[in-house]
Amino acid sequence: MTEFSRRGVIGGSAALAGGLAMLAGQASAQTASEPPTAAQTGAPASAPFPSFRFPLGSITAQKQYPGGWGKEVNAENFPPSESFAGVLMELKPGGLRELHWHANAAEWAYVIDGACRITVIDPGGGSETLDLTAGDVWFFPRGHGHSIEGLGPSGTTFVLVFDNGAFSEFATFSITDWLAHTPVEVLAKNLGVPVSTFAAFPKKEAYISLGAPPGATPWPPAPGSLDTPPLTHGYHLLGQQPRRYPGGTVRLVSQKEFPISASMTGALITLEPGALREMHWHPNADEWQLYLAGTGQMTVFGSAGRASTDRFGKLDVGYVPRGCGHYIENVGDDELQVLLVLNSGTYEEISLTQWLASNPKPLLANNFSVPEATFESIPEGEVFITG
Repeated sequence: MTEFSRRGVIGGSAALAGGLAMLAGQASAQTASEPPTAAQTGAPASAPFPSFRFPLGSITAQKQYPGGWGKEVNAENFPPSESFAGVLMELKPGGLRELHWHANAAEWAYVIDGACRITVIDPGGGSETLDLTAGDVWFFPRGHGHSIEGLGPSGTTFVLVFDNGAFSEFATFSITDWLAHTPVEVLAKNLGVPVSTFAAFPKKEAYISLGAPPGATPWPPAPGSLDTPPLTHGYHLLGQQPRRYPGGTVRLVSQKEFPISASMTGALITLEPGALREMHWHPNADEWQLYLAGTGQMTVFGSAGRASTDRFGKLDVGYVPRGCGHYIENVGDDELQVLLVLNSGTYEEISLTQWLASNPKPLLANNFSVPEATFESIPEGEVFITG
């Protein structure tokens, strides 16, 4: 990602606008309830392009438990999201998302507010306990056993992202559910305790329970008490020095920065009012988005004259299929904050500016049937965000 001066970026943008106006017609804004028509996209009526917005924050279909609540979006209620499922969850202080594991998806998470404690075990017997706060990320590989606790004084709100669109958070492998469906004689034999030990255990899945808020973890740990895994499961994303561009910032966490996150990459992007996350596509990954603040507009281009434009507000979810061109604009008066997750541990993108800059000007002139001078002021490479 190469940073450019504001003058270079604005100059390049102006040249492109003048030279390519005949080819880069912009779709009018659409909402989730108003998908683009065939006339607007140029696509035949038999090949509509869907909306790529889901209003996760405003839906009321959430499951309530003593220690908190959760609501999800996946391919069942948001069909375009074939590769991702997401869960918005809140835990009270002392709320416990019980010990469980996911057999068909890895879990990438971002703490939106408050603080929580995660505890995880890996197949090698290594375990880790971490306290995380707003702006932190965690990653649990598929099949790793884990739990999440809400800490005082206010508990926590976070988003979970899973790399499987068919995944449902409410069909996970929970420890209370497993033990409730195992004869107590088997449990007693397995754990070497009397059968009476299990008399008061839950008779069904607890999912989110409520207890006393956990106290501070002892530090330093008692000698000989740790069996930590080789790779940590937590990452302080907001602690990362952001990459700054005219119009905004980006913090990126791929496997390069967070080695355990081998199958997923995350990013936190901010756009100032009027700023544009430039036109680009990802050759190796689908993209899942959660809009955290502000008002944004995204257009997704799907070839064959198809395009879809949606407006996004706080806690709306967006989705971009692999290889589809797209861009995001801040169309509001406040800073736009967007959380992005891609289903590859390696981050790849190809941007419009980078693509144009890599081609000889005579070739571009022939491609667009315009004078070579049209491309003299374009940026020399990727701009990422332009003000």
